[in-house]
Amino acid sequence: MSSLFVKGVILKSGDHEVCSYERLKQRRKGDICRLPYMKWSGRGNLSVPRRELRLGASVKAVLNPVSPPPAATTTKKRLKQRRKGDICRLPYMKWSGRGNLSVPRRELRLGASVKAVLNPVSPPPAATTTKKRVFTFGKGKSEGNKGMKSLLGGKGANLAEMASIGLSVPPGLTISTEACNEYVQGGKKLPSGLWDEILEGLQYVQTEIGASLGDPTKPLLLSVRSGAAISMPGMMDTVLNLGLNDEVVAGLAGKSGARFAYDSYRRFLDMFGNVVMDIPHALFEERLGQLKAERGVHLDTDLTAADLKDLVEQYKKVYVEYKGEKFPTDPKKQLELAVNAVFDSWDSPRANKYRSINQITGLKGTAVNIQCMVFGNMGDTSGTGVLFTRNPSTGENKLYGEFLINAQGEDVVAGIRTPQDIVTMKNCMPEAYKELVENCEILERHYKDMMVGICGEHGGEPSSVAFFDGAGLDYVSCSPFRVPIARLAAAQVAVQAS
Repeated sequence: MSSLFVKGVILKSGDHEVCSYERLKQRRKGDICRLPYMKWSGRGNLSVPRRELRLGASVKAVLNPVSPPPAATTTKKRLKQRRKGDICRLPYMKWSGRGNLSVPRRELRLGASVKAVLNPVSPPPAATTTKKRVFTFGKGKSEGNKGMKSLLGGKGANLAEMASIGLSVPPGLTISTEACNEYVQGGKKLPSGLWDEILEGLQYVQTEIGASLGDPTKPLLLSVRSGAAISMPGMMDTVLNLGLNDEVVAGLAGKSGARFAYDSYRRFLDMFGNVVMDIPHALFEERLGQLKAERGVHLDTDLTAADLKDLVEQYKKVYVEYKGEKFPTDPKKQLELAVNAVFDSWDSPRANKYRSINQITGLKGTAVNIQCMVFGNMGDTSGTGVLFTRNPSTGENKLYGEFLINAQGEDVVAGIRTPQDIVTMKNCMPEAYKELVENCEILERHYKDMMVGICGEHGGEPSSVAFFDGAGLDYVSCSPFRVPIARLAAAQVAVQAS
């Protein structure tokens, strides 16, 4: 047994080694703090002549089981190769014991860095850790859970959780926030190996759903959505109906109807052009408005399949006129570009401004959620909407939300059509409404995360924060100028409680 004494803290090595060669070797940059004094004792030794260790010299001592080193492993070349910042500076280090490792005097100068390694009887195997960046999910199984928000984002973590408890979650995959951070740090290029991981996850989705991206006979369409650990509504980008081109839309029309197929295609051309290709949405809206005026209709839903097919051709011309290039027809290329666009939206001016205004810091980036599409625009038997299991204002135990028949998600928030109260769904879609209620009950039983709090100016008073914490409330709400003091009071309460 050997022990390393660092300012009163003993790190033991032996049968239950907690300060092993591999652990120290793998530690992250900056793990070691500045220490004014370091003392070493034990069997197996490392020594540096006192005259050769000057104030300000940087020393890294790596502990291993007892055995003298077969040869000095610290060389001038090795010292030059070490990464900047690997080692903290120690003003003094004392070594006592048997056996020695010396550094030539000319190689140890004021400010020089020394790495001293006491080797074990047999060298440890090389580290072979692999960081997972893509997580799949589907009904009844998932590779993530609700506790992984920092890695999968709020949306990805909860999709994984809902899938694991048996809800009918369409299969998909989530690319981690760490991958986004790598993308940004790497000059906005997909990290090495990530695309292969995405394709592997896509294969899982294709197997689960029994369809393939780009296959006209069994077409798979995807949604590509952002999702940070903290919700940032409307600040980052989404692409729906990804995977369509002229061949795929013809196959989809044969299977599910021409109007639905070309309505999905024109939506995709609009959204992909705006989000991925930076084509102003107004250019597509202008073509749509002209077509509705020519046909004498007011709503998108009044356009026929032939009208929508003409609109698709008009949208393709927008790409050529504005970008000087054609719409990319390869579905996998579409997917790659969409993933890049969602990662880019994390660093967009509006997202940065939102985080600044709301004091959101410490996040790694946004996750990307790629999921099999579920269509609300397949006619009067389908729809889309938003829903709370309870009234968020009053807490009343009643479904609260809105929906639209024969529409997709963006229609609810775009203001194009007026949504209906979710309760009316009970009359027009009784079976779907019944299933919706059952799923809401499952969610409430599982999550049990109803929060109780206080809103008002007294909520921000330091004495009130302490009182409400003692009363078991989850949060307080107050004016922005009171928030810093309230946060400090909450921190004091947490310290006192611990």
